[in-house]
Amino acid sequence: MGLFKTNPFGHYLIIKKWLIRIMGVMSHRRYRGFNALQIDGSEIITALPGTNVLFVSNHQTYFADVVAMFHVFNASLSGRVDSIKNVGYLWDPKLNIYYVAASETMRSGLLPRIMAYAGAVSVNRTWRSKGQEIDRPVNLSDTENIGIALHDGWVITFPQGTTKPWKPIRKGTAHIIKQYKPVVVPIVIDGFRRSFDKKGIRIKKRGILQTMEIKEPLDIDYENDSVEDIVEMIEYAIEQHPSFLKVIPAEELKKEEELNQTRRWDY
Repeated sequence: MGLFKTNPFGHYLIIKKWLIRIMGVMSHRRYRGFNALQIDGSEIITALPGTNVLFVSNHQTYFADVVAMFHVFNASLSGRVDSIKNVGYLWDPKLNIYYVAASETMRSGLLPRIMAYAGAVSVNRTWRSKGQEIDRPVNLSDTENIGIALHDGWVITFPQGTTKPWKPIRKGTAHIIKQYKPVVVPIVIDGFRRSFDKKGIRIKKRGILQTMEIKEPLDIDYENDSVEDIVEMIEYAIEQHPSFLKVIPAEELKKEEELNQTRRWDY
């Protein structure tokens, strides 16, 4: 790798590599120390093509979720199965992993700006800004940037666009899938909202079991499946379809909402 080689967004790969190494070492104990991360299905990662892969996942914190995925993906590519034991896999990380994040979130402080350099594809929310509900058109350059990232490597996205559970899937994700035809890999996570504050930076509680299930790629007919069909596939795959609510006891839903309230830290 050349010293001054950059990715399609102009980020120096040598800087990105060291950011992933340093932040990976600093965060490792959050998933294998203070708390435990149980992984299932990581063997799927090694069978994926090197580019044009879209990971779709439910969302529980701003940053802890995606950092955990960086760990799991790189550990899997280095030969570990369902494990992030030892951090040697961070020495030569996959540098073309990106994640979709709201622009205002990635500009909210020094740490988010550093994390943005490590792989964020920043987009402008069309439905919410600075805590207020809005309605603005899709920025076509945002969609193009996601396409560029897919052409270069792997992209992680959280299609609900929020850390709150059971919110609808944004149709923009389905439009991107139909346009760029990526391999779509669902991921289901849990335990992160109990472990961390909303931003996923502060450890809120220790001794929590976090889980990450990586599922087989979705079987999508890019030409004939409608946007609505793809949205429904994703809802079921990441276990956020409304039908799942029918099998969750009311007491559990109440506890979930209480957890959502207690994880709101003041800064």
